[in-house]
Amino acid sequence: MSDDTLRALAEAAGVATGYRDAFGTDHQIPPPTVRAVLAAIGLDGSSETAIADSLASLHHGVHVALPPLVTADAGMPLVLRAAPGRFRIVFEDGDSIEGEAASHAGGALLPAIERTGYHHLELADAAVTLAVAPQSCWSIAEAAPGPDPWGLAVQLYSLRRDGDGGIGDFSGLCDFVRSAGRHGAAAVAISPVHAQFSADPDRFSPYAPSSRTAFNALHASAAGIIRRGRTAETADAAAERRRLESLDQVDWPAASRARLAQLRLVFETFMRTPRDPAHRAFAAFRAAEHGRAVEAHARFEALHAHFYGADFHNWNWRTWPAPYRDPADPAVAAFAAAHAHEVDFHAFLQFLAETGLDQAQAEARRSGMKIGLVSDLAVGTDGGGSHAWSRQTETLIGLSIGAPPDLLSPHGQDWGLTAFSPLGLRRHGYGAFLEMLRAALRHAGGVRIDHVMGLARLWVLPAGARATEGAYLHFPLDDLLRLVALESRRHRAIVLGEDLGTLPSGFQDHLIRRGILGLRVLWFEREGAEFKPPRTWSRGAVAMTSTHDVATVAGWWRGHDLEVRRQLGLLGDDNAVWFAHEDRARDRDRLWGAFHASGATDAIVPPSDNPAPAVDAAIAHVGRAACELVMLPLEDALGEPEQPNLPGTMHEHPNWRRRFPAPAAELLDNPEAAQRLAALTSARATKT
Repeated sequence: MSDDTLRALAEAAGVATGYRDAFGTDHQIPPPTVRAVLAAIGLDGSSETAIADSLASLHHGVHVALPPLVTADAGMPLVLRAAPGRFRIVFEDGDSIEGEAASHAGGALLPAIERTGYHHLELADAAVTLAVAPQSCWSIAEAAPGPDPWGLAVQLYSLRRDGDGGIGDFSGLCDFVRSAGRHGAAAVAISPVHAQFSADPDRFSPYAPSSRTAFNALHASAAGIIRRGRTAETADAAAERRRLESLDQVDWPAASRARLAQLRLVFETFMRTPRDPAHRAFAAFRAAEHGRAVEAHARFEALHAHFYGADFHNWNWRTWPAPYRDPADPAVAAFAAAHAHEVDFHAFLQFLAETGLDQAQAEARRSGMKIGLVSDLAVGTDGGGSHAWSRQTETLIGLSIGAPPDLLSPHGQDWGLTAFSPLGLRRHGYGAFLEMLRAALRHAGGVRIDHVMGLARLWVLPAGARATEGAYLHFPLDDLLRLVALESRRHRAIVLGEDLGTLPSGFQDHLIRRGILGLRVLWFEREGAEFKPPRTWSRGAVAMTSTHDVATVAGWWRGHDLEVRRQLGLLGDDNAVWFAHEDRARDRDRLWGAFHASGATDAIVPPSDNPAPAVDAAIAHVGRAACELVMLPLEDALGEPEQPNLPGTMHEHPNWRRRFPAPAAELLDNPEAAQRLAALTSARATKT
């Protein structure tokens, strides 16, 4: 078999056959890896005949047959790979236009359409959805006119309230946003609230969910939603709840079981009280446009509990009996009918979670926030989860995503997640992508897209491959960005893109044109060894002191992050540890010099064991950034030394578990925190 024909198929399908790594070294992707990636997106590269058939199929799908949905830019003519002729467009509001599509560049030329939205297009014998996108996303200036705003970033599970059972929930979030609004915040960014696996409480990473269209029921609270939200606790249950609430870290397995048991009691009480007004709301929720996704997730949860509960080898739906692997199989409908009460329970959990999230956003807006909640959209899902099961033809079944070797991870990264298939998305009108995006925006004033480079390309790994044995898979960036911009404006929500790391050439230009705000983090804003003046940071971006994956300001100043990494064997030998601390000492001097230059402080540099002045100065410094928005992690507002997550660790470090010491309603009233937020407000209002 010729490598040239395989390479031609790969390039036509968007599978890169080579790449340049972060060290400047060029690599060629071995043919077995290329064939494995092609197979995962539905293209056979096993022989010359198979390659020819795959190329023909791909050419027909891309260049001949119109897909179910095509995207366009408002005010720009559109060329479609279709025969010219009569066309008719029916707009969302019912108006319509007709005309003649001229021949152009081997296709049909449609006139510019000014109206954004999802319209119905008829051309020749085809009928498709025409998604006309605005030029850019909803902007900070539109969302929060006036002085450049600031917000807070919080790990939701870390928030405390009396009665939360040891896991932060949406009622605690309501308490927090009221306080944040009172202190002047325009937004509160929260950790992902995607659905996990209720039958497996040992899994809890917010960035490794079962589904990005359903919500994490562990954050749900019945308080204020249904008439009998509180149920009588046994003495043992009350004692366990108090124990869980007293812990410094979330005991996910125990707290999850206790929370689900309590919510099941609420459900049973609810089902016995049909006159509760919430029944009408629950019925309307299940009948809504996203009700099909809710039903699919509820069925998956019931099936997962059934099969995994009977045999722990059946954790992944791909090991279930064959009929149940297909959500459209009659066996699944029969199971759902036979276990209707259990399916209803999981739908009820989604109702509670989504209602609670909606209440938190409403509370944020009532508190004076112009943006409110900013949701977080994880880069992928677990391949054994709900969304992969329900959207198999749009998912990269058999591939995981990660990152090739770079400066921080010389052996590469395998995140153990899967993502959408670019060809599958196109063939199905981007339905799964839109379903996910709308879920993230339904109850928020903004969304952060994790690893936003995934809109352009993802490093994908065949099953069993090492992190170095992958390939880049390219995605239809223009289509995806148009849909993001369209949904952003329809929801009047800003869009943040986590653009840290190795970026495709020209990628940030695409983000800028679409009004997607990148992230500018204090530790990484440098010119050589020196820290950049904040006035030079990108305007169309979000300034941050730190993120959940890097050291907090207090931890960095003290060198606590280095000590943690040393204890875990992540820094190397004694010489490497010594050099790391020497570099940090020099960086402290450089950073303090940058603080002086920006006007954030005029004090002398404090010792490493006194991080509070550094925290104050860092917040004032970042507050002066030219960026349109500042998002301050709550850990830095409080001067906490611990970061939420330490990349490269799992059980060795308490990732995604730490809780804040005081109730959510009181955290920001701490005198030091209140003073820092006041200084941040002042810096945003007076920066030049």
